[in-house]
Amino acid sequence: MQYRSIIRILGLLVAIFSITMIPPALVAYWYQDGAGVPFLLSFVLSIGIGLLIWYPNRQEKSELKVRDGFLIVVLFWTVLGAVGALPFWLSDKPEMNLAAAMFEAFSGLTTTGATVLTGLETLPKAILFYRQQLQWFGGMGIIVLAVAILPMLGVGGMQLYRAETPGPVKDNKMTPRIADTAKHLWFIYLAITVACTLAFYVAGMDWFDAICHAFSTVAIGGFSTYDASIGYFNSVSINMICVVFLLLSSVNFPLHFAAIRGKSVKTYWRDPEFKAFLWIQLSLVMLCFLVLLEEQIYPDWRSALNHGVFQAVSMSTTAGFSTASFVAWPLFLPILLIFASFIGGCAGSTAGGLKVVRVLLLFLQGKRELNRLVHPRAIYSIKLGRRPVDDRIVEAVWGFFAAYAFVFVVIMLLLLLIGLDNISAFTATAACLNNLGPGLGEVAANFASVPDAGKWVLVVAMIFGRLEIFTLLVLFIPAFWKD
Repeated sequence: MQYRSIIRILGLLVAIFSITMIPPALVAYWYQDGAGVPFLLSFVLSIGIGLLIWYPNRQEKSELKVRDGFLIVVLFWTVLGAVGALPFWLSDKPEMNLAAAMFEAFSGLTTTGATVLTGLETLPKAILFYRQQLQWFGGMGIIVLAVAILPMLGVGGMQLYRAETPGPVKDNKMTPRIADTAKHLWFIYLAITVACTLAFYVAGMDWFDAICHAFSTVAIGGFSTYDASIGYFNSVSINMICVVFLLLSSVNFPLHFAAIRGKSVKTYWRDPEFKAFLWIQLSLVMLCFLVLLEEQIYPDWRSALNHGVFQAVSMSTTAGFSTASFVAWPLFLPILLIFASFIGGCAGSTAGGLKVVRVLLLFLQGKRELNRLVHPRAIYSIKLGRRPVDDRIVEAVWGFFAAYAFVFVVIMLLLLLIGLDNISAFTATAACLNNLGPGLGEVAANFASVPDAGKWVLVVAMIFGRLEIFTLLVLFIPAFWKD
């Protein structure tokens, strides 16, 4: 293990992250909301911590190995979340203890969207902007951004990219150099964000709300500047714009790049994961619409379609925005949408969950086993589209699913031990492990009522979800630490 090199890189990245405290301070100055001091203090503290870690190890420039990559990704997200909590902790409004500040920061950075705050409209603009900014930076993964910077620091970044990028197949690069890959990813990410901001503004939001909601929409985070979330605007056009950009952000970003480079939308339709994702979304939308229509929850079919489409897409892509209190819907629908969040979006997107390609491979493997029961001597191969999938990848997906189930059960049992009821414990675990946000029961509106011990447990769940289980779980294997 190249410990001193890891510490050196960690210090540099924390120092770079300190720059993100400046925009909220400028927002505070612009709106004169009195919230600038916590951000300036946080900037000084974070850059000081970063330089203090970096300076003694500044001469250490060793190439990272795969194990080093896993360790620095976990350390970086942990340290970054702690540093990101400083403005919340130092602020007088809202007044938050350490557990609440850490929960809010990690929820933003991991794009979970769960919150302990209420009365968002009364909070300083700087705090509101900072929450959205955290989600935007966390959406694609700050490590991917750092990959583009690492070559300038004298360290290659492929190991970090493999550890950070979601999905079962991580070694396919869009460009020969990993730094170029990261730059292309961020260019696409930025372009979608700008387009989303302009669309929201044209639809009726002011610039502040448009930028803030574009940040959380493209990151599939779910934070809003209002307690009523997107429902505050009461606008069908804003709802549909949000749906479109949630769907765009739930698609594999390298697939966006391939479509742009090939100048053909047919690229999307040739991807089996994309087709499966669309069918899942269409099925959920139709089911929600028909149930709302049948139960006459809304006065006309247009309202039922509007809310059904929005809530189905928002929950299944793990954004967690709301236009209405879906908890008041027939219980079948909230439970269905919570389970839909387990699937999430496509691999290589900003969405959470297991990812569509994994669920698709699990389905195909189950289908193959059923066929083998009928024809024991036949040889069946699993194919995604026309390409056969190596059995090693299928085994890895099953391993991931087993690890996911194990972590889910452990976290849920801990929440039950702390005192949450059955529904709250189950949905809080699903909301944080899938990076979804809202749950049911005590955590339907917010997580303020969860005891501090429960908040710490859920912070760990968010990290597990954001780093897709294995990246964090591998650190608990004794062999990992042996040379």
